[in-house]
Amino acid sequence: MIPGAFDYHRPATIEDAVTLLASLGEEASILAGGHSLIPLMKTRLASPDHLVDLSGIGNLKGITVAGGDIVIGAMTTQFELIASEDLARHIPIIAETSRLIADPQIRYKGTFGGNVANGDPGNDMPALMMALGATYRVHGPDGGRDVAAREFYHGAYYTALEHGEILTSVRIPVPPAGHGYAYEKLKRKVGDYATAAAAVVITMAGGTCTSASIGLTNVSETPLWASEASALLVGTRLDKPSVDAALAAAEAITNPASDMRGPAEYRTKMAGIMLRRALERARSRTEA
Repeated sequence: MIPGAFDYHRPATIEDAVTLLASLGEEASILAGGHSLIPLMKTRLASPDHLVDLSGIGNLKGITVAGGDIVIGAMTTQFELIASEDLARHIPIIAETSRLIADPQIRYKGTFGGNVANGDPGNDMPALMMALGATYRVHGPDGGRDVAAREFYHGAYYTALEHGEILTSVRIPVPPAGHGYAYEKLKRKVGDYATAAAAVVITMAGGTCTSASIGLTNVSETPLWASEASALLVGTRLDKPSVDAALAAAEAITNPASDMRGPAEYRTKMAGIMLRRALERARSRTEA
């Protein structure tokens, strides 16, 4: 189908974009990579009167090392995440996850900020950002503020962003050297959303898990940070009883829909299987 008529705006600065959104009101939508919004517009499930395109704002792009953190601009593409030497060195799970998003054509255009900001429970980056303890920087009419990724998602397509606010960057603490990591994703075909997926970041010392963080994708109306499951792994040798207990705790917080990807019970079990695989690969990557 063809989208409805709209006015197109391409601000040059964050301040211009915020001012535009404030003046245009509820009928304006933000355009980043467009891979979530444009399909909705084509089917008339979304019919904004105004599109505010962020691609002209140069300082929304880039990946920088800032002390013990990595800061990623919201308009940085998935391809740029994959190609980044800084991410490969410090937080390689981000590139690993990016490679599992959609297909190469979409990764060349789709943005990191769009993936984390629109509240789609099927997007891959939100659960990973929760597992990594990331913080989102947003700007609006009242200035800038920071929101923890673990507090950002309130429901399907419902986030902590107020009307007129723009996510501008994401700050991610660099995990300790020698950490283990993995993102495991089950999908029906290339380019599909996950039936279920799990992100794992762990550290080990002397064969014992000293820290663990788990994120789950597309098994609830929001991405999930499995805090109890993570805590159950700390202090263990990641033996089968400990992993089984963590899997049970992770599965207990899921609430997937029954849909074309399978019944809810199947998707919950697949979340557990993806988590087990992710833990095995993360353990194999640690330098302990």
